[in-house]
Amino acid sequence: MINLAIDFGNTRVKYGVFQNSELKLTWAGSVSDAKTKLVELQETYVIDKAMLCATGNSKDFVTFVKKAGLSIEVLSSQTPLPFANDYETPQTLGVDRIALVAAAQKLYSGNHVLVIDAGTCVTYDFKDAYDAYQGGAIAPGLHMRFKAMHEFTAGLPLVTYPEAEVPVIGKNTESAMQSGVINGLIAEIEGVIRWYQSNYEQLTIILTGGDGLFLSSRLKNGIFAHSNFLLEGLNYIIEFNRD
Repeated sequence: MINLAIDFGNTRVKYGVFQNSELKLTWAGSVSDAKTKLVELQETYVIDKAMLCATGNSKDFVTFVKKAGLSIEVLSSQTPLPFANDYETPQTLGVDRIALVAAAQKLYSGNHVLVIDAGTCVTYDFKDAYDAYQGGAIAPGLHMRFKAMHEFTAGLPLVTYPEAEVPVIGKNTESAMQSGVINGLIAEIEGVIRWYQSNYEQLTIILTGGDGLFLSSRLKNGIFAHSNFLLEGLNYIIEFNRD
């Protein structure tokens, strides 16, 4: 059986091809390039099941995929899930967060798991050792923080982050903004982790998302970086719902 898991985000598309639950290949890029790649993909693989997790506006993309002859399911709050959901408003729970918790359930069943997804927003999602999703938190991501400072002030420029370490004490406006955003987010993440560790023993921590790799080298040890965690969760939901 070959499954296709598609993560349609706010800025890019990423997909993974799974064969017998093993991730065979991944690709990430723009929406227009994704359309071309998916047509080419069907020349190599006979896709049995496909599921899309969309946090961006995917209506036109789904229409294109269907016209290309690929049957696809769109993950929603109505999709049967492989874990108990104790969120008070499950209908408002983001589908990306659903997929991440599904991956935590598959890979760490019976464990307390905190999944940190560093993308457009930074989400914190907690699955307990009884395999029930309890909730979490949502905060602005790196790029959103930089953009907000630029757009909501008259004098601050639009900057981004460098690959090098950012000192806590910025010596000019640009480096001061970089310090505030990057070191501030790192302090936030470490503070959230400390709270969970003080309340839940033997906690597994997963860091994923577009900025996950950048942040992982700046965070303390004990965190597992997993760039394809959402795709793993989507594939698990596909398998869970297989007829």
